[in-house]
Amino acid sequence: MTNLATALAGWLQRAVPATPRERGAALWSFAYFFTLLAGYYVLRPLRDQMVTASTGSVKNLPWLFTATFVTLLAAQPLYGALVARLPRVRFIPIVYHFFAANLILFWLLLTLNVQPVIVARVFFVWVSVFNLFAVAVFWSFMADLFTPEQGKRLFGFIGAGGTAGALLGPVITMALSRPLGPLNLLVVAAVFLELAVLCVRRIERVADDRPAQAPPQRQRVGGSAFAGLSELMRSPYLLGVAGWVSLLSFGATIAYFAQASIVAATIHDAAARTRLFAGIDLAVTLLSLATQVFATASVLKRFGAGIAAAALPAAYVVGFAALAAAPVLAVVLTLQVVQRWMNFAIANPARQIFFTVVGREEKYKAKNMIDVVVYRGSDALYGWLYHSLQALGLKLGAIALCALPVAALWLALSAALGRTQERLAAQTQKGVPQ
Repeated sequence: MTNLATALAGWLQRAVPATPRERGAALWSFAYFFTLLAGYYVLRPLRDQMVTASTGSVKNLPWLFTATFVTLLAAQPLYGALVARLPRVRFIPIVYHFFAANLILFWLLLTLNVQPVIVARVFFVWVSVFNLFAVAVFWSFMADLFTPEQGKRLFGFIGAGGTAGALLGPVITMALSRPLGPLNLLVVAAVFLELAVLCVRRIERVADDRPAQAPPQRQRVGGSAFAGLSELMRSPYLLGVAGWVSLLSFGATIAYFAQASIVAATIHDAAARTRLFAGIDLAVTLLSLATQVFATASVLKRFGAGIAAAALPAAYVVGFAALAAAPVLAVVLTLQVVQRWMNFAIANPARQIFFTVVGREEKYKAKNMIDVVVYRGSDALYGWLYHSLQALGLKLGAIALCALPVAALWLALSAALGRTQERLAAQTQKGVPQ
């Protein structure tokens, strides 16, 4: 047992290169992201199956993307008001309690068979809103908790918590969808959200131990409910990050619509589609977890956030070129796996480091505006763009060819943002736990 404990301690030291105080916060952050993503990935295959069954055609997806954007526009000021009036230790649990209650409501409506088609479409919108809000709040918290230097060392490991949760979610869906029934998985997801709240409280307890006169978790962020937009518009750096996120949506939307089109045309059994989507999620999480544990920190420390962020558009450049040459199911699925792998394992931790060099209000309000409203607004825009290109008669291969120069522009933006982040980080002085 002693040898095993020593081996585990050595592995933990390599995986989490941190001081004891940092390690406590990092481990609870790992658990927080684990529970959050486990709950989401229980829902994701169910969402994809429900939307495929309820829309009847990929042509209806732009309407759902637009509905998601409109919902986010309405929700953003409410979230901004919550952030302005309550300290971090209070408003973060409120967000997750709210989403857990929503899941129980969906479970009741679908169990009672109340307007199942309408509820399924609303559920698609809700899952999209939940995913963005829940994850944006998580990473705002992380950017508030850790410095740029700590982020390079720890965000890969913390991100691995989400990947491990994303690994568990599809396994639960595949194992329990038949014996429990898909609808009862909504309750499972709600339990995971409540466990996430428990982790938040443990992180705050670690943060309370920091030697500080005014712990940030006990302070209100302040400002107005609409400050996120003004903060975004007056900062060229944040506008650049917003552009990066919009291009992230561009690539993901083209890939998602391509997947929806080909899967709907080639696989007609609902259970087979659900297993396929869950299998994709499983492949992505296995690749991402291995990368995050063994390579992400080294990549971020050696190359910096800009080059790491550029890994994702580079994957799209290659993927869109392959899709233009061979627009078939195998290529689309490979693109989906590779781009999501690069996003979760390398580019997303790098993108979160971009926000460690801005103020607290920008971290919670402008960041949420970018990660939620800009991202989903871009989803709606690019969804209609894809629909319009199809209406003009362009096939999937031609659409992929048109997307190539956009991915190349995104690659250049990544490098520029990385240089700016390094400059701002050198100017940033912030108290950290040691």
